[in-house]
Amino acid sequence: MENRTILTDVTVRRAYRSNVRVAKKEQGYTLTRAQKVYGHFKRVLDIFLALIAVIVLSPVLIACAIAIKCDSKGPAIFKQNRVGRGGKSFRVYKFRTMSTDAPANVATAEMKNADCYITKVGNFLRKTSLDELPQFFNVLKGDMSLIGPRPLVETETEVHEKRMQYGVYALRPGVTGLAQVSGRDLVTIDEKVMYDREYLETFSPLTDLKIIFRTVGVVLFHKFYAEGSDLPENKKDSEK
Repeated sequence: MENRTILTDVTVRRAYRSNVRVAKKEQGYTLTRAQKVYGHFKRVLDIFLALIAVIVLSPVLIACAIAIKCDSKGPAIFKQNRVGRGGKSFRVYKFRTMSTDAPANVATAEMKNADCYITKVGNFLRKTSLDELPQFFNVLKGDMSLIGPRPLVETETEVHEKRMQYGVYALRPGVTGLAQVSGRDLVTIDEKVMYDREYLETFSPLTDLKIIFRTVGVVLFHKFYAEGSDLPENKKDSEK
C-alpha cells in the first residue's frame, strides 16, 4: 500500500509539472521589443491626451453629473471592480446609468432584464457613450489606456480565462478598443476574444490610429448599440 501511495504521489507531481510546462507554452503571444517600446511611449501620450480631454470636456462632465442627479436617486459616478493589466483588479469609473437597485458587479450582457434598471438619462448616456467619460481619470491613474481591450467585470470568467490563455493582459484595458469598433454590443464572447487577440498581435501606432478614427464613427452614429434581450448571448438563450 505504501509503495502504491508513493507511486501515486510521484505520478501526481509529474502530471502537475507537465501541466505547468504546457501552461507556460500556452500563455499566448509575447510583445515584441518594438511593441514594448511603443507601450512606454503610449503611456506618456495617454496621460497627455487624457488630461486635455478632462479639461476640454469638463463642462460636459459637469452637465452629465447634474442630469443624473436630477433624474434619479444615487451618486453620479458608478464604481465597479474590473480586471486590468496583469489580471489585477481595479475600480473603474463610469457615469451611473442604472437605478441603485440594479445588481452590483454584474456585466450588462448577463442581465436579461437590463432595460428595467436603465434610467432615462442613462439610456441617452449609454447610446452616446458619454457614460464612459469618467474613465479618463482611470487613464490618468494608470489603470487604463485610451485604447485597448475593454476591462472585464470580474464575473465574466469565460472571457477572462481566454484572455489569460492568449496573453491579452500584457496590455492595459482601454476606453475604446478593436472589439468596440468592430461590433461593440453585438459581438459574441468568442468574437470579442478574437478581436482582443488580434489587437494584441497587431499592437502598434497604426492600429491605434485606425481604432481612433473608427471610434468616432461608432459614437456619432450609435453603431452596434444593444441592451438586454438584443444582446447576442441573450438572443441565443431566448431561442432555446
